[in-house]
Amino acid sequence: MELSAAAESFVEHLARVRRLSAATVRAYRSDLADLHAATGDTDLRNVGLEELRDWLWRASQRGDARSTIARRTAAVRTFFAWALEEGLVPHDPTLRLVTPKKPQTLPAVATADGVRDMLDALGARAAEGDVTALRDHAMLEMLYGAGIRVSELCGLDVVDVDRDRATVRVLGKGSKERVVPFGAPALRALDGYLVRSRPALQARAEPSPALFLGTRGARIGSRTVYGIVARELGPVLGERTVGPHALRHSAATHLIDGGADLRAVQELLGHASLGTTQIYTHVSSERLSAVYRTAHPRA
Repeated sequence: MELSAAAESFVEHLARVRRLSAATVRAYRSDLADLHAATGDTDLRNVGLEELRDWLWRASQRGDARSTIARRTAAVRTFFAWALEEGLVPHDPTLRLVTPKKPQTLPAVATADGVRDMLDALGARAAEGDVTALRDHAMLEMLYGAGIRVSELCGLDVVDVDRDRATVRVLGKGSKERVVPFGAPALRALDGYLVRSRPALQARAEPSPALFLGTRGARIGSRTVYGIVARELGPVLGERTVGPHALRHSAATHLIDGGADLRAVQELLGHASLGTTQIYTHVSSERLSAVYRTAHPRA
């Protein structure tokens, strides 16, 4: 089978059988398209270890980040493991393919005071009755209060919120469902949005089950949420490119700073691996070290 046909069958398998998220499937398709561009539409059996090494070497020469090269290495490993199971190749050429180590970069994290001041300022604008400010305040309170991903926020329906228990049901990566608690400030902001903002936005379009609506009345998109977070949280972190994940990172770090159990934080965030959650312990250690170096007379 030719590489392009095999790659298309593989991504269909990821979407329909393994039920991976659309974003993950797009990433696999993009990585395999890059391999196809480098090797041409050859028979899959002609793509061996040397061809794969040459492909990754070219990527490094054009300046691709090590994290990108590592992701592509992982993608072709998964692809050829599937191809071997399907009988499309006689052996797996990726078994001796070395994965470059990803540089560990700590996520951007705002201080608890910084997040509080930002949310309080947004809440003050919402109190004036502006429908957009009411919605934005509720969304950012939910992103921080529940620590959910932007895709999970945008996918919420009204029925997913249990106001009595102050929990929300979210559909995470791999279509895994979990129930996440949120705090009183988020509940108050959500109530204000549902009573004073959402009906006005809903009137601009056909009825929608979506919890958060855009200015035209349809389900809000992640790009819009990115812009809102960048506008509100960017000045707190001194970054223009900050996104919704910074609120998730901040929520996780503040939980650990407050003594939360790592396993509980893993469950809250919906991480499949505890190792993913452990990065927040490094963030807390970095913050502690920074405070020590600044404040201790013998630092």
